[in-house]
Amino acid sequence: MPAIPIPDWTTDQRARIARIATSYHALTGRDLVPPSADIAHALWNAPAAIVGHGTEPDPIFYFGNQTALRLFEMSFEDFTRLPSRLSAEPLARDERARLLDRVTRLGIIEDYAGVRISATGRRFRIANAAVWNLTDAQGHPAGQAACFADWTPVA
Repeated sequence: MPAIPIPDWTTDQRARIARIATSYHALTGRDLVPPSADIAHALWNAPAAIVGHGTEPDPIFYFGNQTALRLFEMSFEDFTRLPSRLSAEPLARDERARLLDRVTRLGIIEDYAGVRISATGRRFRIANAAVWNLTDAQGHPAGQAACFADWTPVA
């Protein structure tokens, strides 16, 4: 499958995307991408799906790498207008809300599994997903992110 062109991010957008990796490192002590890498570029090209949403009352995705965009069958522009709750089917949204509450309490979980739905209605199960809280440079909440490399189609 051909590469999806990398978006032309502003400096502020790059800083926001970098929070995905810096927050993960702060919580785990592990690097999501090589420390010497251009973080936004490395996250964009990661083989695992990586997504991040903000702190709006109905949080909106602000990042999805090209792996995630392929799974969700969306353009970057469309994905970054999507309320993150809509990535789950209506019946799975309560489960997703419980997951996010658990992440808020613990900071990170690395055992999430659930069904997601693409823009065309294709369902896929994710497993062994890490989901974590994002913080800004002052340590204030800045959203949540997820990374998963384990997914299978659901009939």
